[in-house]
Amino acid sequence: MSLSSARVAEKQEVARRTTWTSIALNSGLTAAQLVVGFIAHSQALIADGVHSLADIVSDFIVLLANRQAAAAPDVDHNYGHNRYETVASLFLGGLLIAVGVGMLWRAGTRIVNLQDIPPVKVGALAVAIIVLVSKEALFRYMLRAAERVRSAMLVANAWHARSDAASSLVVALGIIGSLAGFRVLDPIAAALVGFMIGKMGWTFAWDALQDLSDRALDETTAGDLRSILLNTPGVREVHELRTRKMGDLAIVDAHILVDPLISVSEGHFIAESARAHMLADPRVIDALIHVDPESDDLNPLPGNFPLRTTANEAVRAAFAQHGLTVATLNLHYLSTGFDVDVMLPASDIGESDARLKSIDLDALRRALGAREIRVMRTLGVTTSAPTARAADTPR
Repeated sequence: MSLSSARVAEKQEVARRTTWTSIALNSGLTAAQLVVGFIAHSQALIADGVHSLADIVSDFIVLLANRQAAAAPDVDHNYGHNRYETVASLFLGGLLIAVGVGMLWRAGTRIVNLQDIPPVKVGALAVAIIVLVSKEALFRYMLRAAERVRSAMLVANAWHARSDAASSLVVALGIIGSLAGFRVLDPIAAALVGFMIGKMGWTFAWDALQDLSDRALDETTAGDLRSILLNTPGVREVHELRTRKMGDLAIVDAHILVDPLISVSEGHFIAESARAHMLADPRVIDALIHVDPESDDLNPLPGNFPLRTTANEAVRAAFAQHGLTVATLNLHYLSTGFDVDVMLPASDIGESDARLKSIDLDALRRALGAREIRVMRTLGVTTSAPTARAADTPR
């Protein structure tokens, strides 16, 4: 199993375990809050019970998103399904906003009709304290697991549990005030709970919306990724580094600068090495590395120099007129000019040299608009040596 697959499998297992734990705990707490809240006449405890019920719904959303996000890339989703987690966070945020607004409306109605509020019974306080302790313990357990597997969705769900603990604290304080004779504190506590839930939902929804809009990684993380590319042997410079969130991970696009005179295969090897180093980082799901011989600001645009077909025909024709065969033609399109490397096959050195001297390389260079033409002969299979050249006057 690859490192990436192992990370996905571990995150799935942690998500299932923590979410089912949350579902089991919230189911018991919801039943206690709603039943005792109704019997003890505590609007705040009932509101907190509705909050816990929303937790159960959101937990099932997390389970569904976790399963869908782990699906392998397919024809419709070439980059995988990691954004299902982001969509789930957006839906969860919208759900919390709706629940919060509903609680605020209900609490406002109760405060307007304050004379109709019956006295709160002490049993509501006991349940509120139990819920407070339980939710805080659940938060610490879920956050520790979520941070270990680096899951934004699970971290959001953990902080949702912390918001539950905070709302339970508000509920307990409201019930205490109501038991002390200030009945208005119970619906006020319910309103505060609604506000806290709505605010948390807005935070989740806004963050998810930003990620769905291709939000980039933060500057510190982007700097780390740039350093990884720069540390790849053969990479001279990195520019146009762009990132976009894909669930908890990111897709990276970057241009790397390499020696302009190396072969295409060596440039490809350097790019693949840089990409492998990038994918080894747990924050990256995919990377596209583009090779540049020079900075894009310096490198000439296509059309300024002749294409390979034109140069190939002209060079081979010029050499063929003198009985010479061109083995390889290498072209260099650089800001300094258009250079041509002509490689002749190993042959009779004396005869080849005599024919080479009869070629007007300066005229060929001017016809092609080249800065320099270098002619070399292969010596065996591994070495080469220069034999002649035509170049502009040094500037």
